[in-house]
Amino acid sequence: MPDISAFRGIRYDLGHVGSLSDVIAPPYDVIDAELHRELYAKSEYNCARLILGMDAPEDDDTHNRYTRAARFFKAWHRDGVLFTEGDPAIYVYHQKFMEAGVAYTRRGFMCRTRLELFGEGNIHAHEETHSGPKADRLNLWRECKANMSQIFGLYPDPKSVAQDLLEQAIVGATPLEATDHIGVLHRFWPVTDVAVISAAIAAMGDKPVYIADGHHRYETACTYRDQLAEKHGEIDSQHPANFVLMMYVSMSDPGMIVLPTHRLFRGLPPITAKQLCDLLGDCFTATPAGSDPEAAPLLWEEIETEDDQTTLALFTAEDQQWTMVRLTRAGRAKMAAVADDQCSAWQGLGVSILHRLIVDTLLAELHKNGGALPAPKYVRAIDEVVDGLKRGDSIGRDHTGQLGDGGRFELAALVMPATLEHIRAISNAAERMPAKSTYFYPKLVSGFVFNPLE
Repeated sequence: MPDISAFRGIRYDLGHVGSLSDVIAPPYDVIDAELHRELYAKSEYNCARLILGMDAPEDDDTHNRYTRAARFFKAWHRDGVLFTEGDPAIYVYHQKFMEAGVAYTRRGFMCRTRLELFGEGNIHAHEETHSGPKADRLNLWRECKANMSQIFGLYPDPKSVAQDLLEQAIVGATPLEATDHIGVLHRFWPVTDVAVISAAIAAMGDKPVYIADGHHRYETACTYRDQLAEKHGEIDSQHPANFVLMMYVSMSDPGMIVLPTHRLFRGLPPITAKQLCDLLGDCFTATPAGSDPEAAPLLWEEIETEDDQTTLALFTAEDQQWTMVRLTRAGRAKMAAVADDQCSAWQGLGVSILHRLIVDTLLAELHKNGGALPAPKYVRAIDEVVDGLKRGDSIGRDHTGQLGDGGRFELAALVMPATLEHIRAISNAAERMPAKSTYFYPKLVSGFVFNPLE
């Protein structure tokens, strides 16, 4: 199993900040410009000032948002806004939320996890990473010398043995609570009982761990450790830089849900539904499915009911038509041929079929002269799909607040999310899914506990 342990976390003192709701923040990479300003306005101690500081015109290599974050972090600790836990703890973390009218509670726990390279141990990745976000986080950690947020890890435990041991330890204990900007209630309990901690660690047995969110931060943690060792020589095996803060959630937890991420494409020439069907050929059966963006909710309901990765809904803006497409036997053979470098689980993913077979292969004639298509806009909610098809230029903000390039989205796709079993199978095959194959909701907040790296 991964080497996990309790640690002395750094936490906010309620006597200084008043309410944890004022100082927590969602992950840095989902904070747009408007939310960024709101978080800053909530409190002078909101952790957005640490995880995603604002740039200033006069910034340079020695004075910038990373160095400001380090100054905040040091000053808040010095002034008692932050304190270090008296005893090593594992932190139980619950999230209570609503989705599609159903109430859920997702339960997990946070602890330190010894770093190991993907492919060399029992910690597995399922998504590709990019250099920009890793450089950004590395700059922050070098200055602050702390993990500001937790990696999200999944592990198989059908009987919830490890989690239940920790749940028994917090019976009757008052939780620390915070409500985030979308109404999710987050609850948090430090568990310092040595016997309970030891039992929970033992209950994890030889279980593998699959990264759900935080691939960039995990790889950054490995880089931080390696650079520290290179700078100072070999570091002690118990040095905090050998570990990263991780949240563990059982894959069988009732609150563990995966939501879809739909796609809106620019860069294709105008195309009608008939032209689309001609290009798809015998790889798909195609059925007309509506003549307005507003049909998206009903189509998504049909896809969800069918619960088949190989069924997608495609919208062509040129004639404002939806088409429901279903992979045929010929399509499966074509997919196996064009994705013969991937395992069967990868080949069967809806997002893989969309990108590798439909866009990169069957529609290649449409964009071959223009080179690679720009990355699609990724949207979770169906109403965002409708809005994007109607307006075309005001969704898909990234954490800098940047908008889309403007203009019409020529193609939209409603696609099923990968399941937890897909994650397990593809990760075990040492492969990575296409970008945005999963959306784990809700996001884990930053601000409950920070993990010192020295």
